Amino acid sequence: MAEPIAPALIARVATELSLNPGQVQRTLDLFAEGATLPFIARYRKEVTGGLDEVQLRDVRERSEYIRELEDRRAAILKSVEEQGKLDDALKAQILKAETKQALEDLYLPFKPKRRTRAMIARERGLAPLAEALWSGAVSDEDALAQAATFVLPGVDGKDSEVPTADAALQGARDILAEQVAEDALVRGWLREITRAKGVVSSKVLEEKRSDDSKFKDYYEYSEPLGSIPSHRMLAIRRGEAEGELLWRIVAPVEDIEARLTREVVGNRRAIRQLTLVALDAYKRLLAIAIEAELRLELKTRADEEAITIFGRNLEQLLLASPAGEKRVIGLDPGFRTGVKVAVVSATGALVHTDTLYLHQEDRFAGAIRLMVQRFTPELIAIGNGTASRETETLTKAALRELDAPRPTVVVVNEAGASVYSASDLARSEFPDLDVSLRGAVSIARRLQDPLAELVKIDPKSIGVGQYQHDVNQTRLKQRLDDTVMSCVNRVGVEVNTASAALLGYVAGIGPTLAQSIVALRDQRGGMRSRADLKEVPRLGAKAFEQAAGFLRVRGGAHPLDGSAVHPERYALVERMAKDLGVDVKSLVGDDALVDRIELAKYVSDDVGLPTLRDIVTELKKPGRDPRAAFEPPAFREDVQKPSDLHVGMVLEGVVTNIVAFGAFVDIGVHQDGLVHVSQLADRYVRDPNDVVKVGQKVKVTVQGVDLPRNRIALTMKTEPGQAGGKPATGAARKAAPAKPEVKPFVPAKGVVAPNGMRFK
Repeated sequence: MAEPIAPALIARVATELSLNPGQVQRTLDLFAEGATLPFIARYRKEVTGGLDEVQLRDVRERSEYIRELEDRRAAILKSVEEQGKLDDALKAQILKAETKQALEDLYLPFKPKRRTRAMIARERGLAPLAEALWSGAVSDEDALAQAATFVLPGVDGKDSEVPTADAALQGARDILAEQVAEDALVRGWLREITRAKGVVSSKVLEEKRSDDSKFKDYYEYSEPLGSIPSHRMLAIRRGEAEGELLWRIVAPVEDIEARLTREVVGNRRAIRQLTLVALDAYKRLLAIAIEAELRLELKTRADEEAITIFGRNLEQLLLASPAGEKRVIGLDPGFRTGVKVAVVSATGALVHTDTLYLHQEDRFAGAIRLMVQRFTPELIAIGNGTASRETETLTKAALRELDAPRPTVVVVNEAGASVYSASDLARSEFPDLDVSLRGAVSIARRLQDPLAELVKIDPKSIGVGQYQHDVNQTRLKQRLDDTVMSCVNRVGVEVNTASAALLGYVAGIGPTLAQSIVALRDQRGGMRSRADLKEVPRLGAKAFEQAAGFLRVRGGAHPLDGSAVHPERYALVERMAKDLGVDVKSLVGDDALVDRIELAKYVSDDVGLPTLRDIVTELKKPGRDPRAAFEPPAFREDVQKPSDLHVGMVLEGVVTNIVAFGAFVDIGVHQDGLVHVSQLADRYVRDPNDVVKVGQKVKVTVQGVDLPRNRIALTMKTEPGQAGGKPATGAARKAAPAKPEVKPFVPAKGVVAPNGMRFK
């Protein structure tokens, strides 16, 4: 039985996320019972009050943070109490702390630590002198005389540990400096003032200076700590990791030292001694510690932004338009090793392979025509890597010799195909197929259904991220797994054709049960109904509840088996059909009949209008694919390489990756061009995702081509010659947000375009 959820936790999550406490409690109860996020979002809307996936994820993550916070609070209280140092005032402060950082600040003086200068001074009996300075009992004038009473003689021929009054004062100052540095209030305001006024500053290691370095823009660079965007922070960190840059946080030292000195000295009499304490506390202890904390904070913030961008891009890519069940020839281009060919059936089964060479133009063209005549494909998918445009040109020329209808040629993003080819999954799917030919199969299949094929590849290899190898890998994996699961369940999975990799992402299934489903399916020659899933070994009632609504059995025993209506609502739909005087099969897909359903009549304690509306929508279009209709991009045939481009040329392209500073667009020349965020629209754009999506077709104008550095600058502005776009007038000018200063940016090699190319 799950542990009861603390009312305080529920109240805090509800307040922070502006939700009703009842919503939060019921949501957390569902998670505690083992319900998955997609299931809750789709089939438990009445329970949660209609929370969507983002809200549900926020509730889960925030409650996990608060639980960890409370566990840490309990551990700290226990530790301090065991030391005999927990008084009522400290306990009240610990109980009041609202963040992990605030807790750690309070615990710092009591945390076991290595032997420090303050510890040594206390061992030498200098604590009373420190207390005298701190309490105001001693002034600067009598400090030396007072300190002289703490001088110790040497013992057994050893030098004295406190040989002079100055040494005694130094020890006392060490004690007080540590005391100041461990004060939670001091650390709190010092951290805040550094956040507000601190600057990230980077410089080059002179021996690494290079005119064509990818980090050149950061050789002498600074930007406010509070506003530096994630991509610049990650680029600077990458430069440090590669041994080319040094960076630090430059704090407002004068402001800090002035305030700290005022607070330490206060009304005390030993002004000179306590001024030295304040300066030592900051320079020796606080400055280093706070910078380390804020460096970690910057990394965490940059990581979260990069992970969010990656997750959003991955979602858009996974939900790209599928061509559907069409026969496809997949071509994986290459010059030296040849063009690898794979012909797949409408269901994705491999039926033929070959290798063709671009320099053998007549044989290449003849082979393409023969395959088209033999296998009658509806589409030809060409990977967008090296030799892509040459392969496309030769293929289209070969097809012109054939009578209509001819297959449509589509250039496909091939990122990750080589990773799939060498994977264990590819080996298990095609044990006897050469690794080089597996990539062509992947290219063909990802045109049929991008989602079904891309789930077989580690998302980090798909190429839609930003410094993905530099961020927190645990958090990245969690977000990407959540994203893939969300997309798979949103689309739904056909039980009888899905791979084990795809089935493994269905809510409640996982890799092991997915293999069991495939084994039973193959043994029986296919599943005949959703009910057959109950016979899968180790697939219990809970897993069936979570998964059944997302699994489809087209042509199944029950008319709703191919829809998103959950089996738990079959009886309800049967009742609706009976009330209309028809059977369920007649009701499904008949808009006129469905429109006659009186929803209010079927509202009950566990079924509300949100679920009823979902059921009605599904009855009209059962198993509807939420993805947009497939429409292939069209690249200009006379533009095949960067040298074919010229400034002012207008092209059609496809967005392949979105990063904080803009969007990469494939225009068919092997190297993606960059539309900087300032060039995405005739207005100020804060977030590129407000304007474009991965996979979107866009019209761009070439702004510049740097062939030596392999960079292409593009714009989507309607008036590309205008740096700021059309000027706002009248009310529009008043309403428009102020455009912030655009800092230098680096579309460096750290960001990989999805076609595998890197900026140099």
